[in-house]
Amino acid sequence: MAEKKYAWEEGAILAEHSRKKHQILREYFYNYVQTRCTSPLVRKFRLAVVDGFSGAGRYNCGAAGSPLIFVEELNRAISDINLRRAMSNMPLVDIECSLILNDAEKNVIELLKENLAPALIQAKLSNNHLKINTHYFSDYFENIYPSIKTLIRSERHKSIIFNLDQCGHSHVRTETLIDMMGLNESVEIFYTFVITALLAFLKQNDPKALSSQLSYLQLSEQDFETLVKQASKREWLGIAERIVFDSFQKCAKFVSPFSINNPNGWRYWLIHLANSHRARQVYNDILHQNSHTQAHYGRSGLNMLAHDPSEDKTLYLFDSSARDQAKDELHDDIPRFICDSGQPLPVRSFYEMIYNHTPAHSDDINAAIIGSSDLQVKTVGGGSRRKANPNQHLRLHRIQEAAELFF
Repeated sequence: MAEKKYAWEEGAILAEHSRKKHQILREYFYNYVQTRCTSPLVRKFRLAVVDGFSGAGRYNCGAAGSPLIFVEELNRAISDINLRRAMSNMPLVDIECSLILNDAEKNVIELLKENLAPALIQAKLSNNHLKINTHYFSDYFENIYPSIKTLIRSERHKSIIFNLDQCGHSHVRTETLIDMMGLNESVEIFYTFVITALLAFLKQNDPKALSSQLSYLQLSEQDFETLVKQASKREWLGIAERIVFDSFQKCAKFVSPFSINNPNGWRYWLIHLANSHRARQVYNDILHQNSHTQAHYGRSGLNMLAHDPSEDKTLYLFDSSARDQAKDELHDDIPRFICDSGQPLPVRSFYEMIYNHTPAHSDDINAAIIGSSDLQVKTVGGGSRRKANPNQHLRLHRIQEAAELFF
């Protein structure tokens, strides 16, 4: 596939799929910072943000690119965090971010410095509790990654976010993704690519794996090629989703294989890689807050990619109708899952086992647990958790360290 180049000097055009991707990135990053600073014991939060394909930071319509989004959301998050802390007579928190920016074109990096400067000045003037250290690189990402890795380790960052918004698929190798996720437990990656580029790569480099995936789906290569030409069909979305998940699940414990929603053709994929079920839980919830930005075709409860020709599958757009369907499936799926496990499960273990296989909102999962007549939730001390009032906003994850599920 020919690589698409953004004409940053002439003024890059913000495509619809990029707008949706930025909406998710903005909301998730803000929530991420808020979540990491929730505990009153946190007085200083240090993180590294790596934008591997940064671009020049601003589109010709004036919209912010990802480097500006990170700066803006850091500024917004710390303002909100410290306002709440001040109102509660709590110590304020300091945030120190190492913002590592790379683009293969040197002229693009120079434009980025110009576009980013006002936002950095604004953040510095408005927040003396926020420190952003910028590092600029200009090389192909695979070439510069060892230097970025050395920088992260020298600064001893434990919380790391990578944003890899590439044009095709061949820019970042699977081995590199695995290495990133192995830096520590608190690493997350946003990875964007064009699905046809991934399929072409697999067909050339791992045809046996691709053939196996198609066999599992009861498709011949000819059937598959026909579907590729009809990328707007929901069946195609489901097949591509399975292939994406199978291709990347070796890279991280939790992989969200959802495409950027475009009924005219699901071609652009934004996947989220994480080592923690909590990160995937928050990501699912953010998608529900920004419905129709991503799409999933398949089951809406557990086992979202299960292949059952006799079972109706629908397009899950993370909206209210999708949540209604998820609630119906979770009502049966969760008791069955716990029954099949054959033993009581700590809630944390349950979450770790299911969150890689569901698009559902955390409230809907929690409601299905608490509201089930087939389950009991026991505290560590042996007490039973009361059934929740239907109008109560459920937050079971707050007790996930101190509860077990029983039939």
